[in-house]
Amino acid sequence: MRLMNKIKTLEPKVLWKSKCKLGEGTLWVKEHSSIYFVDIKKKNIFILNIKNNKKKILKVNKEIGFLAHIKGNIFILGLQGELRIQNLKTKKIIKSIYIEPEIKLNRINDGKTDPAGNLWFGTMDNLERKIEKGSLYKLDRNLLVSKIDKKYMITNGPAFIDKFNFYHTDSGKKLIYKIKINKNNKIISKKIFKKFNLKDGAPDGMTLDKNNNLWVAHFHGACISIFNKKAKRIHQISLPAKNITNCTFGGQNNSELFVTSATKSMNKQEIKKYKFSGALFSVKTNMKGFNQKKYILSNAKKRSILRENTY
Repeated sequence: MRLMNKIKTLEPKVLWKSKCKLGEGTLWVKEHSSIYFVDIKKKNIFILNIKNNKKKILKVNKEIGFLAHIKGNIFILGLQGELRIQNLKTKKIIKSIYIEPEIKLNRINDGKTDPAGNLWFGTMDNLERKIEKGSLYKLDRNLLVSKIDKKYMITNGPAFIDKFNFYHTDSGKKLIYKIKINKNNKIISKKIFKKFNLKDGAPDGMTLDKNNNLWVAHFHGACISIFNKKAKRIHQISLPAKNITNCTFGGQNNSELFVTSATKSMNKQEIKKYKFSGALFSVKTNMKGFNQKKYILSNAKKRSILRENTY
């Protein structure tokens, strides 16, 4: 039985030499057979259909940290100071929810949906100063925003074990937390799951497999580490890019890992050494991940917001 659970991964494959300054926000959309990801700094959304290898780049007008799928071509975008519901095909903006308008230099960073279809996202200081201006938020099915946690430098994740338990990262402090909340969104437990040392770089985006192992991207670390529930590293994937930023499972059997990277803060020598920095990678594995949930609107909100929009 132990052998069956041993993680095996193939050599990473470059899927798109996208040259992202800050690639992020991997999202597998099964019905589109496509992996979506973003370049925060260049304000781009990338779409790669892995069935026909068609590539598309969409431009947005603000820095974008992530996107989550609602239905058809309708997505929710995590932008600087704004959550935006938009039809990516028609470009029509359906709704905007403004986040932290009083903190001008903050932006939304990473975001994911939980098993119940709520959206969780974090904010951070866009200049990446060593200040704790970032917070963790939840957007529920009625489009109500709740602040769950605060005093982060750089928020990353979260990755959900279930709707009450999840991992969340502060990349600035090199810490991954394990957090438990109650039904009222109050934190009842917050423990340090893992602290990275200097040579590891910083923990960035992450995802879980079906055995609840945590797959963590290393910014400045050129790899992805897989930790079991006891925070023991059980496998590592080396990549030909220095700054690994985000990862998610997808593909035909949900056993393919899609990985983004970044050229940000690299010098010429580092770019020469890690020549595929900024690319999108694929890693075939013997593990299966969870399908990321769509963001689910309540029926009332769906009627009022999506009524006039075709999919």
